[in-house]
Amino acid sequence: MAFRLTPHERGFYPLFTRAAENIVRAADDLAALVAADPPDRPELAKRVKDAENAGDELTHEILVKLNSTFVTPFDREDIYRLTSSLDDVLDAIEEAADRIVLYRLGALPGGVARQVEVLRRAAAATAEAMPHLASMSQLREYWVHVNALEDEGDAVYRALIAELLSPPDDVPPAGLLTILKTKEVVEVLEEAADAFETVANTVESIVVKES
Repeated sequence: MAFRLTPHERGFYPLFTRAAENIVRAADDLAALVAADPPDRPELAKRVKDAENAGDELTHEILVKLNSTFVTPFDREDIYRLTSSLDDVLDAIEEAADRIVLYRLGALPGGVARQVEVLRRAAAATAEAMPHLASMSQLREYWVHVNALEDEGDAVYRALIAELLSPPDDVPPAGLLTILKTKEVVEVLEEAADAFETVANTVESIVVKES
C-alpha cells in the first residue's frame, strides 16, 4: 500500500462495509421472494425496499463525508464510483422485487432463482471484501471471483432470454404478456450482476493505484 505522509479519514471503510452487508440482506430477501407464493411476496418486497432506503441513507452519509473530508483514504473519484456502484446494485435488486410484485407474476422460470443465487454469492463476497479495503490486502481473489460470477450470471441470462423468446406456438395473448413482464425482471437482475462487476472492478482499480 502507498505510504502517506498525511493522516487520512478512515471512517469510509465501515460505511462501505455496512453498505455491502445491507446488500446481502436485500439479496437474501429477494431470493425468499422469488421462492415464495405470490400472496407472500409483497411483504418480502417491502423488506427489500426498506434495505434500499437504508442504502440510500448510507450513500448520502458517504457523500457528505466525502464532501467534508480534506484527505481521503484513496481517490475521491474512486470513492464516488464505489459508492455509486454499490447503490446501483441495491437499486436493481429493489426494482426486480418491485416488478415481480407489481406485475403479479406467478411461478417464475427456474433460471430466475439461479440469477438471484449468483447475486447472493456476489453480495456475500462483496461484504467479506469491504473490510479489507482498509489494508488493501486479500482482495485479488474477490474481484476474480465476482468477475467469474458475472460470467456465470451472463450464461444464465442468455439461456433465460432464449427460453422466453421461444414460446410454444399455442401461447395465449395473456401468456405472451407474462413472458414480456418476466423478461423485464430477468434484464433487471442482469443489471444487478453487472453492477456487482463494476464494484469489483472499482476495488481492483483502487488497489492497483494504492499499491
